[in-house]
Amino acid sequence: MARQEAVRVLVTDAGGPIAQDLVCLIARGVMLGYDQPVILHLFHSATNVKALEDLERALMDSVLPLLEGVVVTTNVEQACKGIGFAILIGEFLGKTKTFRLEAMANSFGIYKRQVDALEKHAAANCKVLVIANPADRLALVLKEFAPSIPLNNITCLTRPDHNRALSRISQRLNVPDYVVKNVIIWGNHSSTQYPDVNHAMVNTSSGEYLVRELINDDAWWNDGGFITDFQERTAEISQSPWDLRARSIAQGACDHIHDWVLGTPEVPGRWVSMGVYSDGSYNVPVGLIYSFPVTCRNGEWTIVQGLPLDEFSRKKMDSTVKELMEQRMLNVDSLLHCIWRRHSA
Repeated sequence: MARQEAVRVLVTDAGGPIAQDLVCLIARGVMLGYDQPVILHLFHSATNVKALEDLERALMDSVLPLLEGVVVTTNVEQACKGIGFAILIGEFLGKTKTFRLEAMANSFGIYKRQVDALEKHAAANCKVLVIANPADRLALVLKEFAPSIPLNNITCLTRPDHNRALSRISQRLNVPDYVVKNVIIWGNHSSTQYPDVNHAMVNTSSGEYLVRELINDDAWWNDGGFITDFQERTAEISQSPWDLRARSIAQGACDHIHDWVLGTPEVPGRWVSMGVYSDGSYNVPVGLIYSFPVTCRNGEWTIVQGLPLDEFSRKKMDSTVKELMEQRMLNVDSLLHCIWRRHSA
């Protein structure tokens, strides 16, 4: 069988801890399949050249049959040339509005240059995964300055949260992770995100059962225990240094793109959680970056429709919508502030 043509994969912040785990997984076929050769484009600022060189050496010292080449560069246009997948790693943090505006102003130029280069040099139908906290800020820059990239090709990462919810259930039931399916992460990667288990199933030797039938404890599911622990853990992880959360983020990113490209299993029916631009499904405002349950076929994602929502779930989903809408207003203000600063400098 003829070897497939290599696909070019961009990883930004390539000198950081997430990239160190991520590029090794990509080169081993975890992300795009064990028959798909790759050429890695590793981009970072000129301040971290040694970390890039060390990472390149580590890759070259390994036996990685799928790795056909490595482009290590601090030139953003070279980094984006011909890429089929872009994994954009970034973070905007700050406790006060003033600090966040300054952080956005300082970061805006970096992300704007990356997005401009994607617009000009990426391959047709390039798929983009944003890994950031909050991710919608970088997604907003993409939407505004890379109009040739379809909105359906811009996604944000909530798969580590999805995986953590599956793991939490499997631990409670003392079953392997792979027999649990169809939890949902609604909303934002933050302490308001809602891990919905109302449609989650467990496959056993005797049949398929709803998780809530097997754990018949509404107080644990709704009022404490699962959701409270999950959201507190999400907040704790979000405030941890990147290197402490790198492994689960890198694995989640590979799972995300693997299912996006190669498809979610049709039998038994499984869905996964992805942050995507809302089309209005489940009364989530159109255009908001929001995590939904999706299935994937032929490189395209589709929001799972028609799932019944109880009043408790609706309130939880509305809470994370409210948070995202407030952040969106800050994001727009920040973006305008940054543009004003650049033009007035």
